[in-house]
Amino acid sequence: MIEKRSLRSSLAAAALAAAFAGSALAQTPPPAAAAPAPEPDWSFTGNVGLYSQYVFRGISQTNEKPAIQGGFDLGHKSGFYVGTWASNISWLSDGNPDVSASMEWDFYGGYKLSLPQDFVVDLGVLYYWYPGSYPSGYSPKPNTTELYAALNWKMLQAKYSYAVSDTFGFPNSDGSYYVEGNLNWDLVDKVNDYFGKVTLIGHVGYQSYKSNGAYSYTDWKAGVSTDLLGVTVGFAVTGTDGDAALYTNRFGKDISDTQYVVWAQKTF
Repeated sequence: MIEKRSLRSSLAAAALAAAFAGSALAQTPPPAAAAPAPEPDWSFTGNVGLYSQYVFRGISQTNEKPAIQGGFDLGHKSGFYVGTWASNISWLSDGNPDVSASMEWDFYGGYKLSLPQDFVVDLGVLYYWYPGSYPSGYSPKPNTTELYAALNWKMLQAKYSYAVSDTFGFPNSDGSYYVEGNLNWDLVDKVNDYFGKVTLIGHVGYQSYKSNGAYSYTDWKAGVSTDLLGVTVGFAVTGTDGDAALYTNRFGKDISDTQYVVWAQKTF
C-alpha cells in the first residue's frame, strides 16, 4: 500500500507539473513582429535614356535626331531636393552656324510639401545652361533661370514657370512664362511578368515670350509608356501652333511642327 500511494503521489505531482508547464506556455506571448525599417533621411536616384529626338515644350531641340539624356536627384525626407539633368542638343547651331553648343545641362532645387487629400506643392528654381562657344557680340546667351510652382494631385499636375533672366536667347525677355497642365494616369498596375504598369501621358502648355510675342505658342503632347523588364519604354506625339516661318531652322525644318518620339529609359 505504501508503494501504491507513493506511485499515485508521483503521478499526481507529474500531472500537476505538466499542467503548470502547459499553462505557462499558453500565457507566453508570441514573438513581436519586426519593426519596419525607418525611412532614410536621404534618397538618391538616377536615370539614363535614349530618345528618338529631344522635344522641349513642343519644339525639337535636336533637329529630329536622337538624344541621350540622363540625370541624378538627391532628396531629403523633409521635402528638400536638388538635381541635375543633361541632354545633347543642336538647335543653337542649327539656327546659327557660328555657334558651337551641343549640350543642355540643367541644375535645379526645391521643396515639396505634402498636404491633405493627396495634394503636393512643389516650389523650386531651375537653371538651363548651354555650354559652348559663341561668336563675339552674341547676346543674350541662351542660359535661362526660371522659378517654378506646381500643384500635384494624384495623376494631375498644374505648373507655372517664370523666367527671371532673358529666356533662351530672346532679348529683353525676362518675365516670360510657361504654364502647363500634365496627366500621368496609370491605367494598369501590371500586365504580366514582362510588362509592368501602363501609363497614359497627356500635356498642354503655353509659352509666352515677353517683348517677343510673335514667338509665343501653345503646345500639346499625348503618349503612353510601360515598364518592360525594368526599362520604361514609351511613345508620344507632340505639336504646337507656333509660326512655322519663325521656327524653321537653316536646314528648312519646322521644329515646331508635329513631332513623334519613342524612348527607352532606365531608372536606378
